[in-house]
Amino acid sequence: MARLFRWFLIFSVLVAIFGASIVGYGYSRFVRPGPLAGDLVLIIPRGAGLEGIARLLENQRVIEDDLVFLVGVRVLGEGRPLLAGEYEFPKGVSPRAAMEILQSGKTVVRRLTVPEGLTTFEVLDRIAKTEGLTGAITVKPGEGELLPETYHFSYGDSRDEIVRRMQASMQAVLNELWARRAAATPIDTPRKAVVLASIVEKETGRADERAKVAGVFINRLRSGMRLQSDPTVVYAVTGGKTSLERPLSQKDLETSSPFNTYQNTGLPPGPIANPGRASLEAAIFPAETGDLYFVADGSGGHAFARTLAEHNQNVARWRALMKTRNAE
Repeated sequence: MARLFRWFLIFSVLVAIFGASIVGYGYSRFVRPGPLAGDLVLIIPRGAGLEGIARLLENQRVIEDDLVFLVGVRVLGEGRPLLAGEYEFPKGVSPRAAMEILQSGKTVVRRLTVPEGLTTFEVLDRIAKTEGLTGAITVKPGEGELLPETYHFSYGDSRDEIVRRMQASMQAVLNELWARRAAATPIDTPRKAVVLASIVEKETGRADERAKVAGVFINRLRSGMRLQSDPTVVYAVTGGKTSLERPLSQKDLETSSPFNTYQNTGLPPGPIANPGRASLEAAIFPAETGDLYFVADGSGGHAFARTLAEHNQNVARWRALMKTRNAE
């Protein structure tokens, strides 16, 4: 009996040693660097499950053995789930580190940049073509309701969600600026501020000119002059759905539309684009100026004038400059 017990004890010790060796070997494989030869961005689909994720990681050479990953997650994962999404795995990532990345939920951050001055049609078209977003756009924002800026999102976010974020951002910026607006200007509603800002946005891309351009239009509104803004005519012709790849013609200037500020006095009935924060600020806090006119000066900016005679001189200089450039 004593001899049998001794053999049983020896066997148990050997099994324990063997088991410990297996565990130690498995653990070493779970924590050592994996085979990934370079950084890899990988999408983990929803509903993949632990086994599906393990197979995917093995197929993509993120890990060497899906069984080691499976056992390691079950033993050392503390019951925390692996989350779906788009993740970046660094070169040589260990199975354990891969597990921790998937448990963290820290997905790859994607970016969508919306430039100032796009129409709502153009913005929605850009969102519709953005990879990584899901679903059709069912939200129907109006012109001037979307704030141009860079938006961050994760793979799988919905297009409607991005549109709503743009609407909320526009409203937040407008509320902030309007709360400290300048008094005694014709821009007496937030809606008018967006309309004027959209015109300013399309008239100049220079930060040092926006408030001055807004000031010219404020002066025209006060005096009852027509704004005579070319971008409003472009919007009248295109409806904001296409670009006008040619100069405006006399026929364009005679277009019958409430947006044509050559034909109508006052602001157009709505925005002609989505203005950025700087143009909104210019419209709400216009520069105090005596100028009533401006024309391109050929250098990316504008020449401003108080009188029609001075303006005509500026126009003549601009035309001469264009004639010289076209002849070169």
